[in-house]
Amino acid sequence: MEVPLALVVGAIIAGALYLLLQRNLLRFVFGLILLSGGVNLLLFTAGRPTRGAPPLVPEGAYAPVGAVANGLPQALILTAIVIGFGLTSFALVLLLRAYERLGTLSTDELSARVADPRPVAGSDDGEVAP
Repeated sequence: MEVPLALVVGAIIAGALYLLLQRNLLRFVFGLILLSGGVNLLLFTAGRPTRGAPPLVPEGAYAPVGAVANGLPQALILTAIVIGFGLTSFALVLLLRAYERLGTLSTDELSARVADPRPVAGSDDGEVAP
């Protein structure tokens, strides 16, 4: 069961890297979301998914009895989902503000506008356009 999941993880992360290398910030954020999902699946696969019982310890025992699922990867994935959601929402709001202010999400145009701003027409004091 781990080999097909490993192949799926590889495909998801390859797609995420493709999107991260695009020259559009919206595609970059989609790549970040896809990368987050790929890493979550990687953590799940690394935890050796089994069809065992839930990781519960019976009353009076010190350890689970029999074959049980590993609870640590599940806890790590849940934490990663929450952090990924916060990062995604922050990135989308940042993208919205950048688009409202600069009018583009292309990294080529953004670097040209921020690194080499145009002067305001009719201004002699060196004022630059936003």
